[in-house]
Amino acid sequence: MSQTDNPSIDGDEGAAPSGSAPAGGNKRGLRFLRDVVIIVLAALLVSFLVKTFVVRSFYIPSGSMESTLQIDDRVVVNELVPKVVGLHRGDVVVFEDPGGWLGATGKNDLIKRVIGLPGDHVSCCSTDGKVEVNGVALDEPYAQYLPEFGSRSRAAFDVTVPAGQVWVMGDNRGNSADSRVHGTVPEADIVGRAVVITWPISRWSWLGRYPDTFADVPKP
Repeated sequence: MSQTDNPSIDGDEGAAPSGSAPAGGNKRGLRFLRDVVIIVLAALLVSFLVKTFVVRSFYIPSGSMESTLQIDDRVVVNELVPKVVGLHRGDVVVFEDPGGWLGATGKNDLIKRVIGLPGDHVSCCSTDGKVEVNGVALDEPYAQYLPEFGSRSRAAFDVTVPAGQVWVMGDNRGNSADSRVHGTVPEADIVGRAVVITWPISRWSWLGRYPDTFADVPKP
């Protein structure tokens, strides 16, 4: 075999000068860098959109939702509720102060549990001291009734929730200024549904809506 019998390369465009990279390699490298930049920018954009329009983090400043939520817990809120995904009884929701709930504290957001949807008849209390929705007494495992708050935990009310509004209550029934004090909350003021406790790590858990509690409640 002669010294010129070297295998050829398909599409050979001639030998590159000694010590220089092939032109095709340069193009591939530039395309790779371009793709990396596009992926990084797309990821940053998606992250920004998710944080801005889909989920947000809130911390809990008070004990009105104990023992479900503790002071200084952090929760992630799904902002697709209720604009895209509908509300359900039992949802824990963050909402903007409709006016007068927080006074002059400088804060603007509250967190409570949805007990009544538009059209629901919500009342307290049944003969055994339970909240009723559309005539059904609720077994509420999330609700906390502390003896030191006495009758405040089961203050009487009897309300039909107006259209476009919801009835909300804190899980700490004796220590929550909620719809029993301030009335219903416009759905338009709801920021979203709290779905998970993210901090502290020892309290990481999903926030359920307790569907069994409301399973027997008929439509209004």
